[in-house]
Formats: sequence, structure tokens, C-alpha cells
Amino acid sequence: EVQLVDSGGGLVQAGGSLRLSCAASGFTFDDYAIGWFRQAPGKEREGVSCISRRDGMTYYADSVKGRFTISRDDAKNTVYLKMNSLNPEDTAVYYCATTSFVSEHSWSEHWKYDYWGQGTQVTVSS
Repeated sequence: EVQLVDSGGGLVQAGGSLRLSCAASGFTFDDYAIGWFRQAPGKEREGVSCISRRDGMTYYADSVKGRFTISRDDAKNTVYLKMNSLNPEDTAVYYCATTSFVSEHSWSEHWKYDYWGQGTQVTVSS
């Protein structure tokens, strides 16, 4: 059974940092790209970042470039999202998800992802 478990969210003041984790099981981890998405109340789900399988290509939304860093540890079947310089606009539920193929133009298309974590809440206070 494919399972993704998101963790690491919480309440942080503006300017602070958090590190999210996505622990995966039930599939061959390094065969898949992993993406992070977020959804704020009343807004559509948006792509935050993605890391490809094997070669580790990374992609970021313009709104998080330079502040967020995605990485993967294939030995631990885990993907991380380090978030620095957080601001209230980053408040959302964050989800990780898997897909078998990504490109520079498709990584943020959430409908192309197959399996999703349960989400972890990130709240940034001003």
C-alpha cells in the first residue's frame, strides 16, 4: 500500500523557519518524483516545489524561490522542504505527492500526481 506521511508543520512567527518531511512507503521511492503543494482557505491548490527522481532536478514556485529548499534522502525514503523567511502568505496546509514524471512545465500540475499525503498545517503569524 502506497503511503505518504507529511509532518513538520506548526505555528511560527514571520521570518522564522520550518522543515517539512514527507515519509514514503509502499513503492520504489527513487522511481518517483515528489512534489510539495499547499492550499490556503478559499484558494486553489498550488505547486510549491518538486524534486525529480534520481537526478534530483528541483523546481520552485516563484513565490518561494530563494527561501525554500527541497531535498530527498532515498536511503530514508523521505523528502524534505526547508522553509526559511516565512511570511503570513505562506500559511496553508502543505501536502506532498508522487508522480512518475515531471518536467519544467508540468511539475506544478497537481492533477498529474497520483498519491498524496494527509497534509500538515503551516501557520505564520505576523
